[in-house]
Amino acid sequence: MNERESYFVQSLERGLAVIRAFDAEHPELTLSDVARSTGLTRAAARRFLLTLCDLGYVRSDGRLFMLTARVLELGYAYLSALSLPEVAEPHLEALVAEVRESSSLSVLDGDDIVYVARVPTSRIMRVAINVGTRFPAYATSMGRVQLAGLSDDDLTAYLERVDLKRLTTHTLATEAELRGELARIRAQGWALVDQELEEGLRSVAVPIRDRDGTVVAAVNVSAHASRVTKDLVRKPLLPPLLRTAAAIESDLRAAGRSGTLTA
Repeated sequence: MNERESYFVQSLERGLAVIRAFDAEHPELTLSDVARSTGLTRAAARRFLLTLCDLGYVRSDGRLFMLTARVLELGYAYLSALSLPEVAEPHLEALVAEVRESSSLSVLDGDDIVYVARVPTSRIMRVAINVGTRFPAYATSMGRVQLAGLSDDDLTAYLERVDLKRLTTHTLATEAELRGELARIRAQGWALVDQELEEGLRSVAVPIRDRDGTVVAAVNVSAHASRVTKDLVRKPLLPPLLRTAAAIESDLRAAGRSGTLTA
């Protein structure tokens, strides 16, 4: 029996898988939907769903199941202990007021980035982004600056397990392409992603580093390609974005909170 087997609680894993089966595209699921999505039997899925109903995390109309607002408690415990969004948000607001484009902050969680703060403009994009939204790190500017900050061993492990998919016709989806781009990002200190996550969406990101120089988060500015060319992303948007990242890092150091970034 290996170390993981000695402590691993499979029922907890399955219960969390049931919660994760619900998302923006599937806010309501039948019992069969949940079983299919999680790989559980219908009987097992039913037990987990009814338990979650009893605990107040799921409700049902008799046929469809849906999450309740109580699931927000699970994420709030993390966000409330994390000082980074609290410190960063005023800087994101100032940045958005200056450049008139949306700005976000994310951390790397497994193979994805997770948005922990966001200040949008009034313009509407096809992809809905809110705090808690996850995207594959390899196809996003914020993900790439964080991947570029990994050690060589951690990056190799990531590339060995990640499933690189072409999300658009522009997506870099081979290991060689991605390694080359990450090397360039390490050298220049920022990442530009041009319509790789969504057609028409351009984004530039820079890292947020703790007092030891470790990349712990990323901040970006995103804009529609019809309004902002690649040169405009780099020239008018990158300098204020770099200033914003430096201001966030300065405030974190002044508050003595950088040690809580990865909590």
